[in-house]
Amino acid sequence: MRKFRSRLTMAQQNGIFLLAGLIIIAIISIAYYNYKYPIKENNLIVVDTLLQQKIDSLKLVKINTQKDYETKIYPFNPNFLKEGKAYRLGMSAEEHDRLLAFRSQGKWINSAEDFKEVTRVSDELLDKLKPYFKFPEWVVEQQQRNTYQSKNQKRLTFEEKKDLNSVTADDLQRVHGIGEVLSMRIIRFREKIGKFRSDIQLKDIYGLKPDIIEKLTEKFTVKTNLDQPKIDINSATLIELTEIPYFDYELAREIFQFIKINEGINEFEELSKLQQFPTYKIDRIKLYLTIND
Repeated sequence: MRKFRSRLTMAQQNGIFLLAGLIIIAIISIAYYNYKYPIKENNLIVVDTLLQQKIDSLKLVKINTQKDYETKIYPFNPNFLKEGKAYRLGMSAEEHDRLLAFRSQGKWINSAEDFKEVTRVSDELLDKLKPYFKFPEWVVEQQQRNTYQSKNQKRLTFEEKKDLNSVTADDLQRVHGIGEVLSMRIIRFREKIGKFRSDIQLKDIYGLKPDIIEKLTEKFTVKTNLDQPKIDINSATLIELTEIPYFDYELAREIFQFIKINEGINEFEELSKLQQFPTYKIDRIKLYLTIND
């Protein structure tokens, strides 16, 4: 039998042996490295944990900072309260809409009491906001004068006051702050609505500020026309609704149709769903309308 001869040259055989040797050395080196330095993986875990703790701490600081920012209230004039800020302060959309409707008539809020009356916010929210109300200096001075005068002047009794439904323009002009224009405006409004039913209707006279109204009601008040019959809004005809001083024909028609479709209402606030309904005048509307059980 002929001896087996390798077909590889000597150089090729040496190359194979060298490659095999390198592979063995690499395997041994990797095994040795993993055996020698296994703790480095743990070090990375520790570093990652510390980094995560730092990130979490920074997030917490950011959240606390945001909370401080959201709850901090700066002094503001409620007459210029924007929708976004009103929402952040805790006011509802309806409350802010009442404020906008009031201001759209050219009227101004000059005290926390005015703000409460116009917007009908809760007492809790008012107590939270009123320390931050900022009015012009002349308003603050007027409030202080009114407070001083009210404390030092003798208040007239109901019997001593003149009837607001019979006073003349000259009578009205004796009140400080009321001139010829305002006095005639009061008289014309009284004629338009067919006499006052309550002092609160003075709010509807353009240009008559709350402090002037207060001075007026110190000397005058509604003494007649107080017990006029009210109309049940659920059974009122369209003609009867158009005769209400605060409704024009279009609004009266909308109210009439709304009540008919809904088979009556249980409270006047339901009418706030109508876009043109003057929600902020409900107290005056109730002088003419009622809801019978």
